[in-house]
Amino acid sequence: MKRKEFLTSLLKGATVMTSLSAFNQFTSELKEQEHLMPVLFIGHGSPMNGIEDNEFSERWTRMAKELPVPQAVLVVSAHWFRKGTLVTAMDFPRTIHDFGGFPQALFDVQYPAPGSPALAKETASLIHTTQVEMDHDWGLDHGTWTIVRHMYPEANIPVLQLSIDYTKGPQYHYELAKELYGLRKKGVLIIGSGNMVHNLRMVAWDRINEPGYGYDWAIEMNQTFKQLITSGDDQSLIRYDQLGTAGRLAIPTPEHYLPLLYTLGLKGKKDEVSFFNDKAVAGSLTMTSVKWG
Repeated sequence: MKRKEFLTSLLKGATVMTSLSAFNQFTSELKEQEHLMPVLFIGHGSPMNGIEDNEFSERWTRMAKELPVPQAVLVVSAHWFRKGTLVTAMDFPRTIHDFGGFPQALFDVQYPAPGSPALAKETASLIHTTQVEMDHDWGLDHGTWTIVRHMYPEANIPVLQLSIDYTKGPQYHYELAKELYGLRKKGVLIIGSGNMVHNLRMVAWDRINEPGYGYDWAIEMNQTFKQLITSGDDQSLIRYDQLGTAGRLAIPTPEHYLPLLYTLGLKGKKDEVSFFNDKAVAGSLTMTSVKWG
């Protein structure tokens, strides 16, 4: 290697080390903010929303401009559904393309946001109901990056994920979320990413491009969810298995619904609630999203 090339490589390495050090110091010194960071539940829908400029992705972009700039983003994604509770703790999480059958342009997307090992450790320290493991293998799945790349396209804000333990019941997830409330005081934007109504087996593929099309039961359940959220009836939302036939059709499996329970656990008594992207898609899905604070 020539002397010039050697010096260049050293400088590049020093820049990366400086960047990592800055990010780690940045997050380890998070102080409590004057105002609580809002918390979001976002219906992420199709992975194609990650590269399309449509009404849903455009609203995510506007939402970021309406919020205070976060110190970091922590996402509870429907697509990290596994045994145990883990938090991503690598310096630079990889972009995971956890889907198939989509255009190559979607697989080509990289979202190079940094992580934060320091914030991962702080997050784990707040949780006392279970042991939290530091994860260095996962990364950012499409429940995270398809949203966050529209919100923060410069990829200059640390992004972490918290897994959903499939061995635990809904009350457990709701209570665990409460332990993370302190992160809102430190400017961390917490996002639950899933879909309130999510039944892929009943998707009306022939009407997928028809705006707002939803089966009667999907529209009914979407309205029920909004009423329960607005009235603060968390227990009915936790006991979703008692919401009748429409509830069973809306939530045939729990992974896309449970992120909502995390955001319910994180809301404060004085938080105002508002809805956005409140539309059905392809009959059996809804993009309805919620902001608290």
